[in-house]
Amino acid sequence: MNLTGITDHTLLKPEACEKDIVAFCHEAQQHRFAAVCVNPIHVQTVSKLLHGTGICVAAVVGFPLGATFTEIKVQEVFMVKAHGGKEVDMVMNIGWAKSGNWEAVERDISRVVDAAHECGLIVKVIIETCLLTEEEKKSAAEIVKRSGADFIKTSTGFAGGGATVEDVRNLKTWVGEKVKVKASGGIRSREFALELVEAGADRLGTSAVLV
Repeated sequence: MNLTGITDHTLLKPEACEKDIVAFCHEAQQHRFAAVCVNPIHVQTVSKLLHGTGICVAAVVGFPLGATFTEIKVQEVFMVKAHGGKEVDMVMNIGWAKSGNWEAVERDISRVVDAAHECGLIVKVIIETCLLTEEEKKSAAEIVKRSGADFIKTSTGFAGGGATVEDVRNLKTWVGEKVKVKASGGIRSREFALELVEAGADRLGTSAVLV
């Protein structure tokens, strides 16, 4: 199976500099990844480097904590679009979720999803599974499904945990066929990646090259 064709090649390290971004884009072209996912400040550079290659440009929003104002997340979406991005991976407000403030979580996600779709962007919602109980994961999944988001995503990779086969399988069950599942965080081998795909992952996110 060609895993690179369903993988977002991801570089979100705070110390990533211009030469790292350039090298990463060259690597993405060499292996034909589905997308390159970066912090918003790098979107314009990546868009220029990948122009005409067919590789999507993705950026994170509200990353990595999800704790920025909804209005800021929405503005990030607009800026990603203006700089040439095609996809956004937004972080759910995890503190609100842990507080049981699901109405606020839903408003936040829905506004960002609406903004992304208004711009013609694909949107993935990161729920940070490693920080949630099973009940919280299910509640988050139901909200993502209602929001009309294109993907639900397991992890940022910055919270001490990543994708698991069980989480991917459960998320796929909860969101159904209309929402796709992106597994990310801790995917470092082809074998594990294939397990996640078998469990229901439609897209993978990793900085590794899984060949």
